[in-house]
Amino acid sequence: MNRKLIRPSLTDYKEQRSKDSAKKKQHPSYDTHAENYYYLKQMNKKTPMALVLTEGETVEGYIEWYDKNCIKLNRNQKPNLLLYKRSIKYMYKLEDKKKESKPAKKKK
Repeated sequence: MNRKLIRPSLTDYKEQRSKDSAKKKQHPSYDTHAENYYYLKQMNKKTPMALVLTEGETVEGYIEWYDKNCIKLNRNQKPNLLLYKRSIKYMYKLEDKKKESKPAKKKK
C-alpha cells in the first residue's frame, strides 16, 4: 500500500501569510511633532520666553534654534545660552506672565 503525502502548494502559503500581515494594525506613532511645532512658532515670532531650570533658576530670552537635546536661548545684554532640554523644568511666554500680573479692573 502506497501512501501519498498531501502538501499545500507554496503559493497558497505565501498568499495566506500576506493576508495575515495586512490584517495586523500598525501601532500609532509616539512622535506627535507638537514640540517641534511649538518651538518653530516661538522662534519665528521671537517670543520672549522664560525657562525655569531644574535647580530653580529662571533665564529669559528668545529661542534661536533647537535640536533633539538642546535649546539655544538669545538674551538681551547677556551672553547667549545653550541649555540641555533635560535641565529645563518648564517654560512659559513672558507676555502671558505680564497679562496675568495685571490686576483686574473693577466695574462700577
